Amino acid sequence: MLKRFALAAAPVLFLLTAATPPPPDPLPADEAEVEQTVRVAMETGLGTIVLELDEGRAPVTTANFLKYVDEKRFDGTEFYRVMRMPWGERAGLIQGGTQNAPKRVLPPIAHEPTSQTGLSHTTGTISMARYDPGTATGDFTIMTSNMTGLDADEASNNLGFAAFGQVVEGMDVVNAIYDVPLSQTKGVGVMKGQMIEDPVEIVSVRRIEAE
Repeated sequence: MLKRFALAAAPVLFLLTAATPPPPDPLPADEAEVEQTVRVAMETGLGTIVLELDEGRAPVTTANFLKYVDEKRFDGTEFYRVMRMPWGERAGLIQGGTQNAPKRVLPPIAHEPTSQTGLSHTTGTISMARYDPGTATGDFTIMTSNMTGLDADEASNNLGFAAFGQVVEGMDVVNAIYDVPLSQTKGVGVMKGQMIEDPVEIVSVRRIEAE
């Protein structure tokens, strides 16, 4: 089965802490960027995850994800991979989605790097899985720790991965998926040992209507 997102081929950077100057005063309301977000509820076999997708800053990626949601293409898919990094508690990410199933997958989308969107791969961020930039379709990851090494880095000509939202409820469910047993035999290459023994079902994903 074709798997996506060979992260081990790309460097994952440790976070460095440094003194930073205090943030500038907030902009007046008429100058501040107006947030445009959409919330979705992802019902899984281990509970519900609520995601807030940043339509304002990552419009292409968000529109793609919502097309899968609206056409119910995620219903019955799975979380099938956990990448556990060797530092910190629950360092890494979980991965789920269509696994390139022909009846589910839509055409790939243009890449929206974090250098363009201003987003970052922090704990709870949802991001697109892909091979080369511009190949993302219907597989995604959710960070279980800060993974800013997946952000774009213009200095090194690294386009990174396309973050497009954040977990706002259900991080305990994300962590529960991270903790499930992994198979020692499933997967090939760098993904061997990262595949979930009994994948966690994504029962449904639906928009949450704004009140």
